[in-house]
Amino acid sequence: MQTIDIPYYQSLTLQHLVLDYNGTIALDGKLKDTVKALLPKLSEHYTIHIITADTFGSVKAQMAGFHVIVRVLQTNNHTSEKAAYIDSLDKTLCIAVGNGNNDSQMLQNAMLGIAVVGDEGCATATLLKSNISCNNIEDALMLLLNKKRLIATLRK
Repeated sequence: MQTIDIPYYQSLTLQHLVLDYNGTIALDGKLKDTVKALLPKLSEHYTIHIITADTFGSVKAQMAGFHVIVRVLQTNNHTSEKAAYIDSLDKTLCIAVGNGNNDSQMLQNAMLGIAVVGDEGCATATLLKSNISCNNIEDALMLLLNKKRLIATLRK
C-alpha cells in the first residue's frame, strides 16, 4: 500500500493495481519484457490484479511465477464487469491501467485511472475518463514506482 500526498489535489492511499492485459501489458497475448522486469518491484507496494478476456488464451502461462491475481472475464459485457471488479476491491484504493474501450469505466471508477496509448493506441472514451495518459506501459508503471513523477503530473 502506498500513500501519496499530492499538493492541491488530494492524498491517495492506493493498495490495488488493476492492469488490463492485452494491449496494455501484453501484445498479441505475450507479456512485454519491460513489464516482466517491473512487476516484482510493483508487487512490493501493491496487490496486482490482471483483468482480461484472455483473447489469446495465454494469460495464465504468461503470468506464471509472478505474484499477481488473474481475473478472466466471464460475461459478454466486459466494460461493466471490469468496472464492477474495481468496485469489489474498494475503488478508493485502486489504480486502474488500460487502453481499450472496455477499460473506460474501470479507469473512471478507480481512484487513479491511467490510460496507455501504446502499440494498439487508446480508445478516446478511455482517454477522456482517465486521470493521466501515458505513451506506453513502462512510463505508466514508472509513475507508480517513482511517486514524485506522479505528484508532478497531478498537483495543481
